Amino acid sequence: MRILGREFGRSRQITTGQAEPEIEGGLPIIREKAARIVSTPSGPWMPIVRESYSGAWQQNVEVNQTAVLAFHAVFSCMTLIASDISKLRVKLVSQDAHGIWAETTRPAYSPVLRKPNGFQTRIQFFESWFLSKLSSGNTYVLKRRDARNVVIALYVLDPHRVKPLVADDGSIFYELQQDDISEIAGPMVVPARELIHDRFNCLFHPLVGVSPIYANGLAATQGLRIQDNSAVFFGNQSRPGGLLSAPGKISPESAAELKANWYEYYGGKNSGRVAVLGDGLKYEHMAVTAKDAELIDQLKWTAEVVCSTFHVPPYKLGIGNLPTNSNVESLNLEYYTQALQSLIEAAELCLDEGLGIGEGMGIGTEFDLDGLLRMDTKALIEAEAMATKSGIKKINEARRRLDLGPITGGDTAYLQEQNYSLEALAKRDARADPFAKGETEAPAPDPSEEAAQARATVALYEKDLREALNA
Repeated sequence: MRILGREFGRSRQITTGQAEPEIEGGLPIIREKAARIVSTPSGPWMPIVRESYSGAWQQNVEVNQTAVLAFHAVFSCMTLIASDISKLRVKLVSQDAHGIWAETTRPAYSPVLRKPNGFQTRIQFFESWFLSKLSSGNTYVLKRRDARNVVIALYVLDPHRVKPLVADDGSIFYELQQDDISEIAGPMVVPARELIHDRFNCLFHPLVGVSPIYANGLAATQGLRIQDNSAVFFGNQSRPGGLLSAPGKISPESAAELKANWYEYYGGKNSGRVAVLGDGLKYEHMAVTAKDAELIDQLKWTAEVVCSTFHVPPYKLGIGNLPTNSNVESLNLEYYTQALQSLIEAAELCLDEGLGIGEGMGIGTEFDLDGLLRMDTKALIEAEAMATKSGIKKINEARRRLDLGPITGGDTAYLQEQNYSLEALAKRDARADPFAKGETEAPAPDPSEEAAQARATVALYEKDLREALNA
């Protein structure tokens, strides 16, 4: 395999061409005819010594990527991000003729989004997805298909059991090791179309993601050592180590005997007992105290460094002061844009490509952000009321947002009468004097009404005349 301009690893023969697909371990593998050589790495992907600082390798300073996961800031950042994204519902959305995306269901895609596999719920699946990506920089998801070639199951693989392979012509394959829970019976090589590979921070190779632990490993290691030192210190009843000094010269045998007796009677669990010293012996503290070492400040600094590499605001982990802004929506929006948005959109794109959907097909996947960017009740009601009064939303749409049922007449947008359309305003402005008040013209007289009025007048005159003659 050629990586960074270097050839390394052993060769494995992969065939190409046209052939009938075979089912191996429930996974369709195409056995092709023409031979081609693809190199398989015999070691880790990165044949480069990575040091926490220059010369650390020679000094045997190691950042254990597994051990640093136990540091509270690393653990909190990873679990916070993974749990916040996994709790969001994944929607299958389709695009209508107006370009609007709305939730829909399809028998070919909806079942696998609701239940990715037989042993994980949707939340557990996506939690594994993002924990793998945050801890190793890579997430490998194996697709399981049925006879119709429809994806019916998704499995998050152990990133340490997967090796990307690159052929001389640029074709990408993946070598998978045995994984019983994912129904992989033994080592196999599958084409890239059978896996979803989500990765980020590809600093060294486009197929190799890098975890934030690469940047915060030294700070996390320092934090663990601070905690270990504190555990030893408090295990010694908060008494630092020291030395026994004598005014004169003593033999090595006497020094060894004094040391053994002192540790036996006054060290460890016996620390704090009263000691009686003679012949000018004196006990002096030698270890640096927690106050002198600024332990709390150092531990806080290491946690802040870890938060910065995961792009998580420190107050989310209980570190530092809370922001003065008490608007819950604004705080969640800041957290979303800094730490979650790129991860969510990358996962949506990987799901679309893995399921064979996307914008070009008018159907895709989308995480429901309402579960994350929630407003307080007062702000939510005010926002929905403003949307309905402005004619932007229908009443039933606003009620649905508040988990309320539809009402009669609620499927129509309403607007107050004094609002005019832009077209009507444009006609008014097209006049010579748009703001002139026109005079009201009297309506033309109706001839039929005039005749009726004349007849009524004649009848009244005749009545008055008869009454006068009869008087």
